[in-house]
Amino acid sequence: MKSVFPIAAADDVAAERLLAEITDEPAGGRLTVGDERVRDFLIAFSRRLLKPDLARRHPELGSLGFFLRKGELARAVERLGDGVAGQRRAPRGLVLHFPPANVDTIFVYSWALSALAGNHNIVRVSARAAGAAQTVLEALNDVLAVAHPAIAQTQRMITYDRDDAVTGALIGACDLRVLWGGDQSVNELRRHPIRPLARDLAFPDRSSFAAICVAGWQASTQEQRRAAVDGFANDLYWFDQAACSSPRNLFWISPAAVKPDAVKPDTATADAVKPDTATADTVTAARAEFDELLAEVVARRGWDVDPAMAVEKHVATYGLAASGAATKVLFNGNAVANVSLRGLGDVQRRWLGAGTICHVTVDSLAELAPAIQRKDQTLSQYGFTMSELDDFVTTLAGRGLDRIVPFGQALTFAGTWDGLDLLHEFTRIITIQA
Repeated sequence: MKSVFPIAAADDVAAERLLAEITDEPAGGRLTVGDERVRDFLIAFSRRLLKPDLARRHPELGSLGFFLRKGELARAVERLGDGVAGQRRAPRGLVLHFPPANVDTIFVYSWALSALAGNHNIVRVSARAAGAAQTVLEALNDVLAVAHPAIAQTQRMITYDRDDAVTGALIGACDLRVLWGGDQSVNELRRHPIRPLARDLAFPDRSSFAAICVAGWQASTQEQRRAAVDGFANDLYWFDQAACSSPRNLFWISPAAVKPDAVKPDTATADAVKPDTATADTVTAARAEFDELLAEVVARRGWDVDPAMAVEKHVATYGLAASGAATKVLFNGNAVANVSLRGLGDVQRRWLGAGTICHVTVDSLAELAPAIQRKDQTLSQYGFTMSELDDFVTTLAGRGLDRIVPFGQALTFAGTWDGLDLLHEFTRIITIQA
C-alpha cells in the first residue's frame, strides 16, 4: 500500500500504521463540522483548479473548482443547519472511500464534503487513475505544502493492488464506507464486515437519459439551440459517456409525432383520423438540425474516438439492429453513432461506446414513466417548463430518477447525489436537552 496524498516515503505503508497515524489527535485539536482549517485548504485547492493552465488541459475540473469556492462551502455548511436549538452536528469519524476508476475525479467531491464535515478520510485511488485524476493529486499536494498540519494528518489518499487483508483492515476500522462503482464491485466490498455502529453509503450502477421537448426546440432561437447542443455534448463525451449520469438514450417528446402507420390508407375516414404528419415531419427536422449542430461541436472541439472504440461501437449498435431493437444505425465518422430504437421497450442502459445516442420518439413525458426503473438516475432535458417537469415527477411516483437537470449539467456534481444529501450523511446529530 502506497500513500499518494500527502506525499510520503515511497516504501509500502502498513494498514495498521496508517490507521494509527490518521486516527491520532491532529495538530490544533480534532476537526469539527465546517472546520476552518479544512475550509482554508479546500478554498486554496479550488483556486488552483480554476487557474487557466488547468482549465485548458482539463475543463471538467472547472466544475470541481466552482463547487469548492469559499461561498459554496459556506452555503453548504449553513444548509446543514448546525446550531438548531437542541441539536448539534458532529463528524462521523473515519470515512473510507472506494471511488470508481471510470470517472476519475468524482472521488474528490465526496472526499471534500466528508472533510468539510470534520471527518478523517482515507480514499483508495485506483492504480489506473491518470489524466485528470493525476492532475488533481498534483494540485492537492501543491496546496498541502502551505496547509495546516492537521490536513496532512487526517486526510490520506492511497493506492494498493487488490489485497483483501488490507481492504478488510481498513474497512474494519471505519465509521462510514463510501462505495462507488458497478454492482459487482460494491457487492465484493460488502463482503468485508463493518463495525456494528458503522454505516454504508453506496453508489452502484446507474443509468441516465436525455429528453427534448420538440415544441420547446422550435420556440428556441438558433443561439439557444446551439448552446443546448453544446451542453449535451459535454454530458455525452466527458468521461467517455461512462459516467452514471451520462445520457445513453435521447427521447424526443412531441404529441402525435409517431404511429405513422396507425391508419390504413384505403379507409373512408383516413383523412379524418390519420396522424399529424406535419408534426412527424417536425420531429424529423428537429433531429436533423440537432445532429448537424452536434457534428459541428464535435468537429470544433476535436473530439474523436480511437479505432478500437469505433469497432466496439459498430459491433454494439449493429447488434441492436440485428436483434430488432434498432430500426436504423447511422454513423457520423467515428465520433457519433445515432441509433433509432423501435420503442421504449428497447431503451438501452448498458454502455455502447463513447458518443452513442439511442433515439426514441414518444408523445409525452408521462409516456416515459412506465419505462423508468429504480436504477435510472438522471434525466437531462431541454425545452420543458418547470410545471411539466414537476407533473412528470408526480407521474413517476417514485419509480426512479433522482435528478432532472438542463442539458450541460448532467455531470455537474451537487451536494445532493442519488437522492442523498451527502453532507448530512457525513455527519451525525447529537440531541441536547437541559
